[in-house]
Amino acid sequence: MLNKWLFKQIDNSALVVFRIIFGALLAIEAFGAIFSGWIKRVLLEPNFTFNFIGFEFLQPLPGNGMLWYYAVMGLAGVFVMIGFKYRISISVYTVMWASVYLMQKSSYNNHYYLLMLLCFLMILLPAHRYASVDARMNPEIKKTHMPQWVWLLLVLQMWIVYTYAAIAKLYPDWWDATLPGLLMRARHHYWLVGDFLQQQWVHYSIAYFGFFFDLLIIPLLLWKRTRIFAFLAAVFFHLFNSFIFHIGIFPYLALAFTLFFFPSEKINRLFLWKKPYYSEGEIIVPRHRILLISFLGIWFVVQIALPVRHWFFQDDVLWTEEGHRLSWRMMLRSKGGVIQFKVVDKEKRRDTIFVNLEDYLSTKQLRSLPAKPDLIWQFAQRLEKEYAEKGKKIEVYVDSKVSINGRPYQPYIDPSVDLAAEKWRHFSHSPWILPSSME
Repeated sequence: MLNKWLFKQIDNSALVVFRIIFGALLAIEAFGAIFSGWIKRVLLEPNFTFNFIGFEFLQPLPGNGMLWYYAVMGLAGVFVMIGFKYRISISVYTVMWASVYLMQKSSYNNHYYLLMLLCFLMILLPAHRYASVDARMNPEIKKTHMPQWVWLLLVLQMWIVYTYAAIAKLYPDWWDATLPGLLMRARHHYWLVGDFLQQQWVHYSIAYFGFFFDLLIIPLLLWKRTRIFAFLAAVFFHLFNSFIFHIGIFPYLALAFTLFFFPSEKINRLFLWKKPYYSEGEIIVPRHRILLISFLGIWFVVQIALPVRHWFFQDDVLWTEEGHRLSWRMMLRSKGGVIQFKVVDKEKRRDTIFVNLEDYLSTKQLRSLPAKPDLIWQFAQRLEKEYAEKGKKIEVYVDSKVSINGRPYQPYIDPSVDLAAEKWRHFSHSPWILPSSME
């Protein structure tokens, strides 16, 4: 039964078309980062980047190196699209994208994380077996079918993403439209729609439609009777997000995924009309069956477990940020803060310096720092290292306040704790984060 479920051969038209769109979007993401100035703002202007803790060895290339870096990524995306040296090209993009993702957190969002996961999965998938340069140059690899586990892998991955996005919305500030209202308030200046977006019924519509869309979109796409309506809802939802939130390629990537829900024969007829349609349904069990099943099992255990890890941390994730990343918690809070770092000389206790953050951080980093405990800790560690290089031993104290979703500012970091002496806790709560007051 398991062999039939995983290794039955099905038509590969959806995967082939998805590869072409995916490669084009990869190229657009890379070249867009160059021409939009994103690389300059995030990687070139700052004196340093806030890496994912443990990946400090990943640093931006000097000079214009990152511009060339992204140009190579863009070229790799084009090669993925046309299927030229496919596995090498997608592997290059995956490693380079993951490196940039891990070397900076100022521009973190879940879409970047999703793109990293999908790039990795696409390395494993036989997406270049048709309509590719590789298949033209080497006809022996040409195939019109793929194992059914490929379809299951992609659909289940997206189901996890959407489901956790819905679960994360189950909190009062979403349901009473407080958060959607705050998000729309920041867009009051939008041409034509700015005033429209400020209406309360729009905020409630966004809240309820967003929740039920995330919760139900995959089941409704799977059911034939509701598929076309779900697709139209997806077009509206993702184009709205693209226009209002300017979130890059993600809305179009999400729409490309709908290819896997329509009959493969229809995809074949619309996009690959010269390709023979495969309908034989053979069961071909690979020699590495156990290895493949083990990988799929481990992959989904990790994907299901990561987004719930914040439940095992003390306090509210909206406050502490512990377990927020890699959890599909998308557009869930409006968070801002004020912060001051105080450096105290250990030997000359009277020598106290209040740090001018503008001497160290870019505008983007200054916005992120006050409300992110890991960034606060990393900056304290950087100050300690800087002074140590000058032969001075220091303590670093932080006075900070944070506001969540428009609430009054509350004390955030314990001002009596020397953060320079603290070790980072990957798997437990950091006690120097003061308790929340989320009422």
